[in-house]
Amino acid sequence: MTESLKKVLIIDDDPFFLKVLTDNFSENGFTVYNANDGIEGVKTYIEKQPNVVISDLVMPRMGGVSTCMEISRLGGDTPPVIVLLTSMFQETPHEHSAAEMGAKVHIPKSTRPVDIVIIVEQLLERGKYL
Repeated sequence: MTESLKKVLIIDDDPFFLKVLTDNFSENGFTVYNANDGIEGVKTYIEKQPNVVISDLVMPRMGGVSTCMEISRLGGDTPPVIVLLTSMFQETPHEHSAAEMGAKVHIPKSTRPVDIVIIVEQLLERGKYL
């Protein structure tokens, strides 16, 4: 996969978690964009057109479900990989055949950041969302 296709938007209101994820994705060759809430995230998606969006579930102003659904709608026929992160469940990362809560992939926040990068890279390599 060419580096130009490795663009990720991370949307989270927790500055520490945002930095940790940003650092891990940057170290693995991604161009990273950040947003602190859903409204800022949607605006950044429109401006930067990343092929991966990682969103926290619970955020001020616009929550993760609404954010993911709006970004999916804006993506049209070529939506980005949309990952919903949450501390509300502790299951293993999993993928749904149809979007649930706005995203096909749900990952608990307790997942190691490097593992989140690996999951995203595997999704991109499969070409499933490109």
